[in-house]
Amino acid sequence: MAFDQVNSAAHGFTITALSRWSILDKKLPPVEKIKAIHVYDFDNTLFKTPLPNLKLWNNTTYSQLGSPNIFINGGWWHDPRILAATGEGAEQEEKRAWEGWWNEKIVELVHLTMEQDDALCVLLTGRSEDFSQLLKRIITSKGLDFDMVGLKPIVGPNNERFKDTMNFKQTFIRSLLATYTLVDEIRIYEDRPRHVTGFRDFLDEYNRQRVSLGLTSLTAEVIQVAEISTTLDPVVEVAEIQHLINIHNTLIKEQPSNGRKDRLAIRKTVFFTSYMIEPADTARLIALLNSIAPKMDDLKYLANTILITAKPCPKKILDDIGGMNSKMKWEISDIGSFQKNLWAMRVKPVPANAKYHTDNPSPSVVLGLRRGARPADVNKIYHWQPIPPEKSFVFETTVGEKVMLRIEHEQPEGNQYDDQNERISQPKKRKYPADEDRRSRHSGNFGGNNNNNNREYHNSSYQGRGGGENRGRGAYRGNNPSRGNRGGGRGGFRGSNRGGRGGAHGYRSLDDVDTRDNGQGGFSSSTVSYDDSFPSMPQGGQQLPLPPPPPYGQPFPQQGGQWQAPNGAPSQTRPVGAPGPDLQNFY
Repeated sequence: MAFDQVNSAAHGFTITALSRWSILDKKLPPVEKIKAIHVYDFDNTLFKTPLPNLKLWNNTTYSQLGSPNIFINGGWWHDPRILAATGEGAEQEEKRAWEGWWNEKIVELVHLTMEQDDALCVLLTGRSEDFSQLLKRIITSKGLDFDMVGLKPIVGPNNERFKDTMNFKQTFIRSLLATYTLVDEIRIYEDRPRHVTGFRDFLDEYNRQRVSLGLTSLTAEVIQVAEISTTLDPVVEVAEIQHLINIHNTLIKEQPSNGRKDRLAIRKTVFFTSYMIEPADTARLIALLNSIAPKMDDLKYLANTILITAKPCPKKILDDIGGMNSKMKWEISDIGSFQKNLWAMRVKPVPANAKYHTDNPSPSVVLGLRRGARPADVNKIYHWQPIPPEKSFVFETTVGEKVMLRIEHEQPEGNQYDDQNERISQPKKRKYPADEDRRSRHSGNFGGNNNNNNREYHNSSYQGRGGGENRGRGAYRGNNPSRGNRGGGRGGFRGSNRGGRGGAHGYRSLDDVDTRDNGQGGFSSSTVSYDDSFPSMPQGGQQLPLPPPPPYGQPFPQQGGQWQAPNGAPSQTRPVGAPGPDLQNFY
């Protein structure tokens, strides 16, 4: 073993040389003391790093945010401001050691390594050295004492160039093993499956080389850590991205010769305007449904909105109901089902003469639906059962919009925050009168004289290609993004030369990128919903007129295929279905 140490030193693998890889000004332990090396990844292994919010950005933008090429100053993984915005911001979070943002199981393992005298404790991340000061603050606040903290430099200590993060980490670990030659064990903790595979292959090859030289193989273990997905506060996230855009646009103006001359801007797609229900009241509505209706394992719960318009709300209507962010109280009245695939509750305003608007025959809350059902099917419910008075309750809503944001090339004219629905799904021939000219279907006092036969739906507009739920171009289709790496789909902005294969196949992060070229803005303060269910309007075909709703407490005549109260006729066989994918599984 003495020969190994001499041979290692002769090739430049010394304690002094190794210390150049670390951002810490700390003397490394002597070679003869170290028998084990424990390497911990930072992002989503040790620390719950916020990811771009899939419910906030459209697929293309979501993928592009992780790329270093979206902005001149880098993307999500390349600007310390994003990481510093975690929680309530670095200044506040440092005081409480970023409580709640750690993987506490890994923190315990780090402490055990710190207590092991013959183990070298290493934090290794593919983030750039721009993060040095912030990472020191984060780990120091938690009381973690690493022997080394390695960040990916532009050029390594020996003029190494790194094509990606895996190449950097393997080079770093090779230097560790070449310096600490008495090590007989190495453990690497990593969250990403692709990197876990890469490390295992690397260590297998390393051991084969040792055996070929007559040396004993190392005990090498790569531990895959369960992936943890978190996000920033949506308002903070948009503000930070707007700040990156502002810097990008400034650099574009100052550096016109760098080849990227396009200014960027955030724009939004409005899918619908609604009275939005608070999460606590959503839980109450779902609990009431479960206490009345048969148990359904495949039901996707909603209970979060009362539709106003299935698009941006015209200004006149919005002004009539009090404007964005205005409050409105409702009392639940009846429950109904359409073919046992959709459950909904009708509501009435409190007080009864309060002014409201809805494009549906009557104000209602879609509580849940099964595969194949659409929120618009609530209009096909003919039979409603009264809610027992002792189970009825009043809840408050806020007028807001369901939006999806996107980053596009800035247009010299027009509002950068306007709606893109007309552009992505404008019918060739206008079939319906303008919104400003049409009468409100249901506005004013509850139970007013409204003509339900005058069904002024826009059947194809505002829904995007296909007309189904979540099928608008730029929105995640069917809420089923592929589970992927941090490598994003290809595709540029609308109108760019590299068109349209971007999708939610993961995003590019610091772990997948090569190199990048060498006054904070705000966003609309209107209430915004980020839930993953959009209403869609009926598509094609002749719409059958509905009879006017009866007075509350008086049910429609029972019709075939409609849900009945538990003490009524036996329920029909439920169709086979399965719940939609959990967005938290996407990473």
